[in-house]
Amino acid sequence: MTDEKTLRSLLVAVANGKVTPDTALDSLKDLTYESVGEFAKIDHHRQLRTGFPEVIWGPGKTPDQIAQIMEVMRLRNPVVMATRIEPAVYTTLESKVSGLRYYQSARICAIAPPTIEPQFAGEIGILSAGTADLAVAEEAAVTAELSGFRVQRLWDVGVAGIHRLLSNRHLIESASVLIVVAGMEGALPSVVAGLASCPVIAVPTSIGYGASFGGLAPLLTMLNSCAAGVGVVNIDNGFGAAVLAGQILRTAEKLRLASAAS
Repeated sequence: MTDEKTLRSLLVAVANGKVTPDTALDSLKDLTYESVGEFAKIDHHRQLRTGFPEVIWGPGKTPDQIAQIMEVMRLRNPVVMATRIEPAVYTTLESKVSGLRYYQSARICAIAPPTIEPQFAGEIGILSAGTADLAVAEEAAVTAELSGFRVQRLWDVGVAGIHRLLSNRHLIESASVLIVVAGMEGALPSVVAGLASCPVIAVPTSIGYGASFGGLAPLLTMLNSCAAGVGVVNIDNGFGAAVLAGQILRTAEKLRLASAAS
C-alpha cells in the first residue's frame, strides 16, 4: 500500500463499492509510519512522497535491529535495502532474514527479486577514477539497479591515464545521467563534464594520501569545477548520488508523459 498504483486501485475499489471503507481504513492505518519496537519508526509514506522507499542505514544498528526493520518493511515493499553492511554483520543477518542477498563490493544487503527490470527510460553511467573507489561506485550502481534503473559501469578511468577514459567516449555519449566517483585530487568529474551533454553527479571519496584530508580535497576540487553542469554530493555518498540520478530520470519521464498528454 506504499506505491501509487496500489493505493489508486484501493481507492477505485472503494468508489466502486468493492471494498468497504472500514477495510480500506484498516489497510491504510500504518500508511504514514509504523513503529518497530522502541527503536525505529518506518516511514512507509516515503515512496508515495518521493518515489523511493526508505533505506536502512546499517552503521550504529545491531544486526537484530536491522533484521526486525527488514521484516516489517518487506511486508510493504518488493525491495528492502540496507547500506554499509560489513561481511560479519551480513553473516549474522543471513540467519535471521530469509531470502537476503549480499552485494559485497557495495556493502549492501537486500531483499529483492532475482532480477529487476528497468522501470524508467534512460541509462545511468557510473565511472570510477580508480579501483580503490569501487566500494562507493558499486554502492551507487547497486542502489540504482535495485531502484529500477538501467546502469552502465566503467571502472578505473582516472586522469592519470586519460586515454582509458577517451577510448570509452561512447559510454559518456550514450548516458542520460553520469555519476563520476573519484578520490585523490578529484579531477575526473571536470574532465567528464567537459565531454558530456548530460548532468554529471560528482562523488568525492575518502581515498588518497594525507593531504587529501579524507576526501575534503576532492570535494573542494569538484565544487570548484571549471566545467558546467556538475553537481556534487557528500564524501563517499554513492547512495545519495544514485538517488539524485534516479530523480533526474523520473523527472524526465514526468515531463515526457505531461507533454504527450497535452
